[in-house]
Amino acid sequence: MEEASAWRRAPGSGLRGRLRDKDGGGTAGLHGNMAAVTPDLFEEPFVADEYIERLAWRTPGGGSRGGMEAFDPKRLQEEFVNHINELKLLDERIQRRVEKLEQQVQKEAKEFAKKVQELQKSNQVAFQHFQELDEHVSYVATKVCHLGDLLEGVNTPRQRLVEAHKLMKYFNEFLDGELKSDVFTNSEKIEEAADIIQKLHLIAQELPFDRFSEVKSKIASKYHDLECQLIQEFTSAQRRGQIYRMREVAAVLLHFKGYSHCVDVYIKQCQEGAYLRGDIFEDTAILCQNVNKQVGDIFSSPETVMAKLIQNIFEIRLQSYIKDQLEEHKKSDAEQYLQSLYELYTRTTNLSSKLMEFNLGTDKQTFLSKLIKSIFASYLENYIEVEIGYLRSRSSMILQRYYDSKNHQKRAIGSGGIQDLKERIRQRTNLPLGPSIDTHGETFLSQDVVVNLLQETKQAFERCHRLSDPSDLPKNAFRIFSLLVEFLCIEHIDYALETGLAGIPSSDAKNANLYFLDVVNQANTIFHLFDKQFNDHLMPLVSSSPKLSECLQKKKDITEQMEVKLDMGIDRTLNCMIGQMKHILAAEQKKTDFKPEDENNVLIQYTNACAKVCAYVRKQVEKIRNSMDGKNVDSVLMEFGVRFHRLIYEHLQQYSYSCMGGMLAICDVAEYRKCAKEFKIALVLQLFDTLHSLCNLLVVAPDNLKQVCSGEQLAILDKNILHSFVQLRLDYRSTRLGRHFS
Repeated sequence: MEEASAWRRAPGSGLRGRLRDKDGGGTAGLHGNMAAVTPDLFEEPFVADEYIERLAWRTPGGGSRGGMEAFDPKRLQEEFVNHINELKLLDERIQRRVEKLEQQVQKEAKEFAKKVQELQKSNQVAFQHFQELDEHVSYVATKVCHLGDLLEGVNTPRQRLVEAHKLMKYFNEFLDGELKSDVFTNSEKIEEAADIIQKLHLIAQELPFDRFSEVKSKIASKYHDLECQLIQEFTSAQRRGQIYRMREVAAVLLHFKGYSHCVDVYIKQCQEGAYLRGDIFEDTAILCQNVNKQVGDIFSSPETVMAKLIQNIFEIRLQSYIKDQLEEHKKSDAEQYLQSLYELYTRTTNLSSKLMEFNLGTDKQTFLSKLIKSIFASYLENYIEVEIGYLRSRSSMILQRYYDSKNHQKRAIGSGGIQDLKERIRQRTNLPLGPSIDTHGETFLSQDVVVNLLQETKQAFERCHRLSDPSDLPKNAFRIFSLLVEFLCIEHIDYALETGLAGIPSSDAKNANLYFLDVVNQANTIFHLFDKQFNDHLMPLVSSSPKLSECLQKKKDITEQMEVKLDMGIDRTLNCMIGQMKHILAAEQKKTDFKPEDENNVLIQYTNACAKVCAYVRKQVEKIRNSMDGKNVDSVLMEFGVRFHRLIYEHLQQYSYSCMGGMLAICDVAEYRKCAKEFKIALVLQLFDTLHSLCNLLVVAPDNLKQVCSGEQLAILDKNILHSFVQLRLDYRSTRLGRHFS
């Protein structure tokens, strides 16, 4: 096979070289030895084309390139026929060999099957012997177990008798008053002595007192002495850090009444030197982690010891520490008291969460909750009253400090006096019932005050969430929210709105300082902050309780109350703006503006009154945009624009117009329309477009008047409106323009 591989790697020389070597070289091998055809030539991989090529190459005259003899097809055919015959002979020989091998395989298969049958019979016999042996072993085992039970039945009473004999011997020593046994005198056998005295103590409990009082007393005394010695031994081993010795002593003490005292000693010594860092909560967590690692190696019920350790820490160390911290501030500083209570309760519950990872018995959650409740119960039962009292006083102080900084004495809003009645009538009717209150432009709204109030309330909500009982949480949160509404919304925002309303001058006042829009701007910002705290801090506390609807209703009521006052103030402010514009027009607009004496010497431009009104309007539009947000801007600008249009419309109807005067009026309205575009309100611009078209009626030729009135913008107007504008023309009577509207 290696040679065949070599041929495939070097087909140019190795293939033919092997044939020459095998046959004795050259073409002589083919004719000299026809038996060269062997099965070896057909080893895998066999390629028929290569085989024919080799055969043709070896035949003299059968080559095609560079051979010594010319190509001889007959000779090649003869060689192929001879080779085919050899192949047939080889095939017959191989076939006979195959048949022989098949016969041999069949014979061996029969012999193998016969041998397998014999082995199966032997296996069945062995299996039967195994079953018999197994039954015999089971029978013997049963006998042995029965014999063991009999021996145990005999040995157990014997051991009890031996044990009873020993106990009687030791009891006699107590009865004689002299302890001679080595077990009581040798200190190294204290565990064995403890086991004996514990049993004697149980026996002594059953004896009548009148006959065995003395011996019972001696046994009890020895019992107590050994118990004290074991506890002392346990204490010494704990101080030396000998866990194995502590485990041995604890196992002996387990059956003594003083076992709990052993646990108490262990707990006490564990805490020695453990609280040196100054952070009692962190120290407790570390202590419990360290104890938890070793308590299982010492006591048979480590979960009980861990629970007792934690109970001891909570009821003694933590309770004492928390009491000292809270009692110091409880009466003198409510703020510090609430902060300390919140922090201490939070840290205690966090400590409880860390302790949950230890094995403390079946219901460790309830166990730890009871410990926390035992510490904080007296403080939590009246927590909300302290919270409400502090929040009320703190909020009142924040507001008072602000008003004091403004040198402002708060007015009593809605006190029911005559002055208040006049003020309310004036606010709602704009009647001149006395001068308005001059606040010198002060809004009496402060974001600093608002932030302080919201911060205090936020902290109160956080404390309420942590310190309130789950059943009282929604109710307590609602009380805190009610205080926020009282001091932020009513005492601060609503008071500022009332004061702002009182400071709005009447619509006929001259040079009025209209600062109510500043109040609107600040109130809007503040209410956004109020709404955010409502959603972020109050809603999670009441979302799943009936108090949710009360909170939403309360918020809705206060919102609507303030919106009414804001709407009222904006309405009266717009009236004042229109009043200021009326004063400008009355002072600046002259009758001769629209009836010039010299029609030929008129500069066509808008009047001075128009310029001042437009400047004032642009200033107010900018102020409105800066004071409001969202759709409120468009709503107020639309109302202002409609009133602005009504003012100009009524103003234009007060004059008569010559031809050049009409042109001036059109220029004024064009400027007004340009100003109206800055409103960016379609309705306002449409109104001024229509007004501009109406003003064209002042200058159009009489013959074209009817055509202009039928235009797109004027056709939809009432004829009386069109007629009223035409009547303003100086040539109305002379040209009999009225007939166009008959």
